[in-house]
Amino acid sequence: MATEKIILGIDPGTAIMGFGIIKVINKQMQFVQMNELMLGKYDDPYTKLKLIFERTLELIDTYHPDEIAIEAPFYGKNVQSMLKLGRAQGVAMAAGLSREIPITEYMPKKIKMAITGNGNASKEQVARMLQSVLKLKSLPKNLDSTDGLAAAVCHFYNEGRVEVGKSYTGWEAFIKQNPDKIR
Repeated sequence: MATEKIILGIDPGTAIMGFGIIKVINKQMQFVQMNELMLGKYDDPYTKLKLIFERTLELIDTYHPDEIAIEAPFYGKNVQSMLKLGRAQGVAMAAGLSREIPITEYMPKKIKMAITGNGNASKEQVARMLQSVLKLKSLPKNLDSTDGLAAAVCHFYNEGRVEVGKSYTGWEAFIKQNPDKIR
């Protein structure tokens, strides 16, 4: 009997949210789709967060992923950018948690390492490796969607390993693992 799993990968952002979906059948990956949610035309940050939440729910309700892999915000010098990315990631995670889908968070270097073997690889290198591994005919103009796809593929590659990142199976698990985030 074939075992099948669907993994949704998300690269959260407030200008572009990239996402990719793979199906795993008997430990073999199949590309399902990748795309991006363009948010640059919206000025209101709360509208952007609402759209990220709604699009994530739409993806969940359409593709019924068994697991979600999400790229963690990387630590940069601009605190405001980190805050915006954290909010975008948070609403995408909240959408998954509201449907009780397990979520695993991966640092960008971990995703790049899993895909290319180099934690400092460029977006282009990651995209080309995904194109080769998943036999994609072409690559998108914006590479945010390949970043989302890379999160899903990273999750597939790390399946069964003990140290995969932070995982949450629901709100209770999230709260238990993050008591400092509760007020």
